[in-house]
Amino acid sequence: MHSHLTINANICHGQACIKGTRIPVHQIIRMLANGDKIEELLEDYPSLTQDDVYACLDYAATLAEEQITPIEHAI
Repeated sequence: MHSHLTINANICHGQACIKGTRIPVHQIIRMLANGDKIEELLEDYPSLTQDDVYACLDYAATLAEEQITPIEHAI
């Protein structure tokens, strides 16, 4: 994951981004959540690789593990 993502206070306000781009991780996750397919993302963003997208998913999963919130409170 770390070889594909970076966090730099001077790029995208310190948000996690795909290394070598200004594409924030949250943008990729949101697009996938809205039904975009990985193949479509790779066409739309030629600088991305499939491993970059998987790194975004791994990062999001890691963040989801960080905090335990009862489901009834999260909705």
